[in-house]
Amino acid sequence: MSEPLPPVLVTRRLAPGVVERLTAHHAATRHDSELPMARAELLAAVRGRSAVITTLDDVVDGEFLDAAGPGLRIVANHAVGHHNVDLAACAERGVLVSNTPGVLTAATADMAWALLLAATRRLGEGERWLRSGRPWAWAPTFLLGMELSGTPLGVLGMGRIGQAVARRARAFDMPVAYHNRRELPPGEAEGARLLPLDDLLAQSTVLVVTCPLSAATRHLLDADRLALLPAGAVVVSMTAGVVDEVALAAALESGALFAAAVDNFEREPAVPAELLAQERAVLAPHLGSATVRTRQAMGGLAVDNVLAVLAGGAPVTPVGTP
Repeated sequence: MSEPLPPVLVTRRLAPGVVERLTAHHAATRHDSELPMARAELLAAVRGRSAVITTLDDVVDGEFLDAAGPGLRIVANHAVGHHNVDLAACAERGVLVSNTPGVLTAATADMAWALLLAATRRLGEGERWLRSGRPWAWAPTFLLGMELSGTPLGVLGMGRIGQAVARRARAFDMPVAYHNRRELPPGEAEGARLLPLDDLLAQSTVLVVTCPLSAATRHLLDADRLALLPAGAVVVSMTAGVVDEVALAAALESGALFAAAVDNFEREPAVPAELLAQERAVLAPHLGSATVRTRQAMGGLAVDNVLAVLAGGAPVTPVGTP
């Protein structure tokens, strides 16, 4: 009699075709919803699982791991980030952790540029104006935006996504500088100059934030640091928690910033009322990797990690892979 297949939990509805590849090999239970599982429901569902595919809304801590029990072998996070996972608690219990880096780079960099263009050209304001039915007419001074050609671009966090953002800046003839934990070799720096953080802020008329969230980067851009940006600068945030959202709203309210754009938020799905009130804020509901091809690739990579570990191997992309 054959041994039962190791049971797997998938905590969210995934892109088309992803789970089917998993269920061809293992018994899998999936939470077929775009909303996260309630905590009590998640703790009950994880019991006895050999593998779990999680998302950033699922907090993987000691309580989660204890609820799963000693048979849990891998937490495959369906994200490039992993701040929702207590890595030390997983290591103590011998649970492997993986993420989905690389496959979302292009889509997220494209989204950063979509937000940058929307903020600098005031597209959100223009669309709201039209939809409201307010009268309008072309005029030499109507909804004037910022031109990008020759404008200094700063990139905070020069990983894969930051490099892709800098690469796209060539099409706009924008000089690029960056701040990073380490200086990149010329082949990876995309022609950008490494600067200390405060120097980068002082010269970045447009700043794109792509560094990962950690204890060191949480609210790295607070009110004092935002005040270092040139008058009339634009901030595009692609990482929740690095920019103090209330301080960002205050900088917009005061006119210190020309505009801002935010793709994901520190307390999702909540957005600070102060930020919602700002006409010059372009706000997106965490759409950085939201293309069919990219979400299928992310889900596929999470499944690859699960299959590899349950077959007795190592994750394809263990957390910590450079």
